[in-house]
Amino acid sequence: MEQLVIGQKIKELRVQKNLTQEELADRCELSKGFISQLERDLTSPSIATLVDILQCLGTNLEEFFTDSEPDQVVFKKSDYFEKIDSELGNTIEWVIPNAQKNEMEPILLTLEPGGSTYPDNPHEGEEFGYVLSGSITVYIGSKGYKAKKGESFYYVAGKTHYIKAGSSGAKVLWISTPPSF
Repeated sequence: MEQLVIGQKIKELRVQKNLTQEELADRCELSKGFISQLERDLTSPSIATLVDILQCLGTNLEEFFTDSEPDQVVFKKSDYFEKIDSELGNTIEWVIPNAQKNEMEPILLTLEPGGSTYPDNPHEGEEFGYVLSGSITVYIGSKGYKAKKGESFYYVAGKTHYIKAGSSGAKVLWISTPPSF
């Protein structure tokens, strides 16, 4: 099974570099036939030969064998992690799972009428939100700031802060940097 991956990956790298089998063979001082057999998994290279081929293709063993699958870019509803707080009347959906390892952490916050988030203690970083529906009051320290559907908020998180929904509830896209939720 591993041989199949080696041949395919060598061919992909060769094509990316716009090299013919003959050009690669010349650079590596191998025969075109050997490169052809290698790419079709009819032969296996020695480690030394593989190292030479990879050098000619501008890579090395570590990069070649590292699984370079891209990180997930698009997340579906089924990827979300949800937490419901019936006492405070809110639902938090982490729309990017494991975002704690990222620079920012977006959540989708749904507030029941009069619902709120738990007061967050002062911390490093900044917070941004966009009100998708309803209206809210953002409390920062002792001050409250009203925002309704289509409006956004932004603040440095240096004071205790939380969000409370108006009488019709609200839905907010809320992003913290660094992650704090």
